[in-house]
Amino acid sequence: MKAMIAIVFAAVFLIATVVTGQQQGQSPHPPNGPDLANRPHPPNPDPLAHLMFPPDMIMGHMRELGLTDEQKAFMRGEIQKTTASFQELQWKLQDQMELLHETMKSTSVNEQQALAQLDKVLEIEREIKRLHIGLAVRLKNRLTPEQQNQLHKMRMDHDGRMPSGTGHPESPME
Repeated sequence: MKAMIAIVFAAVFLIATVVTGQQQGQSPHPPNGPDLANRPHPPNPDPLAHLMFPPDMIMGHMRELGLTDEQKAFMRGEIQKTTASFQELQWKLQDQMELLHETMKSTSVNEQQALAQLDKVLEIEREIKRLHIGLAVRLKNRLTPEQQNQLHKMRMDHDGRMPSGTGHPESPME
């Protein structure tokens, strides 16, 4: 179950990073020059990652966090519901991506049809991002401030440091 949760949310974070990068005003025009246009661009980090806690992190530290039985039951139920919804959206996304591929493989592409199909793909990606954020909010809201502080500390201990400008609101910034 933990492995499935980790896979689901790794995929969601990947999609969220791609969608976030598209929504952050990146120019639709490639940089000048063929060398720069063909160079791979690293994905933008998730700007909300430091504010949320991955479900597998919470569930992997239930005892240390002192989660109550009610918290555990709520979180397990939410994760199961979200996992089922995510799987359904993944299948829809795969179907729509295949249709987009079919639309684009012709030597002459109908622009309106291609853009309409792209809109379908982006709508599913938006639903996936919304599903992910919704789960993260519901889980975070069930944690006490003390439990959230413990998770922030665990993350800092694990990562060695917080990225610049993303420190915990209650901790001083360097």
